[in-house]
Amino acid sequence: MTRDSTGKRPVLIELGAAEAAKPADAPAVPDLSDLPATGEAMGAAMRFASRRPSRVARWFWSLVGALLVAIVSVAAWDFAVSMIARVPVLGYAVVGLMGGLVALLLVMALRELAAFGRLKRLDSIRQASAAAVATASLSEARGAMGQLLRLYKGRSEMDWALARYVERAGEPLDADALLALGERELLQPLDALALGEVEAAARQVATVTALVPLALADVAAALTANLRMIRRIAEVYGGRSGALGNWRLLKAVMTHLVATGAVAVGDDMISSLAGGGVIAKLSRRFGEGVINGALTARVGIAAMDVCRPLPFVSVPRPSVSATVGRALKGVFGAGKGKS
Repeated sequence: MTRDSTGKRPVLIELGAAEAAKPADAPAVPDLSDLPATGEAMGAAMRFASRRPSRVARWFWSLVGALLVAIVSVAAWDFAVSMIARVPVLGYAVVGLMGGLVALLLVMALRELAAFGRLKRLDSIRQASAAAVATASLSEARGAMGQLLRLYKGRSEMDWALARYVERAGEPLDADALLALGERELLQPLDALALGEVEAAARQVATVTALVPLALADVAAALTANLRMIRRIAEVYGGRSGALGNWRLLKAVMTHLVATGAVAVGDDMISSLAGGGVIAKLSRRFGEGVINGALTARVGIAAMDVCRPLPFVSVPRPSVSATVGRALKGVFGAGKGKS
């Protein structure tokens, strides 16, 4: 609308005969609840844990760490010397505090080395048992079981299992039977404890994913719960790890998952759990919780494969679907939902 040349009255200008857009003709807003749950939190945690830094990155962080240690050491030495020159009593007190800190760091380093030694001990038992099976040597199998007995000697919860194994150790006449006896008598009780840790971690991840609406909270919860779960599984099997050893275990577990092709969401029970369950239809967030819990259970069972001194042969390997069903029972109805 504008005014005519006289400036006295407005002039109406027609813009065309096109009809104005109506709100009813606008496309519908997509319903995000119809999208299938994909387990983004556990997927992000797996990618973060399984990625390997490049050689350039490792050199970079090594040089940065060495430079920081040198700078902090020189600065602390200069501070202590200047403090001794100014106030001798306080200066020597500072030197004592620094010495205590260095001693504590040495103790922590020794504990990490001991943790790596325990993990290496589990690897050596597994390699010895594999060699005994490959060569069908009863003497090598007895040597591997001797290492396993020494590993669990002194643990009060293993006294009955150890006594039962020692009582029946003379019965088997071949390597396979002896290793099967050790697996049933010594490792089956520990498998139950490890499965308890897996179910607790899966329940925690599923609950946090379903109830906490923050964007990265579920990723942080998934990564933290999986780290804690892997460390406790290693402790159950006798390979208690430190901080660095726990990261090494996480890398080994993720490598095992990648090697066995078990990191995808769209296979076996996980796809059916996500796609057809009543939980995912009622709430996409709850469906994400179920998927993240299922993936956590899968990581836990892979951790059992990695930390177990003997592979699953005579004892059946735990099922992911059964583990998830027990873990999520009571959290999301009946765990897997009623389809």
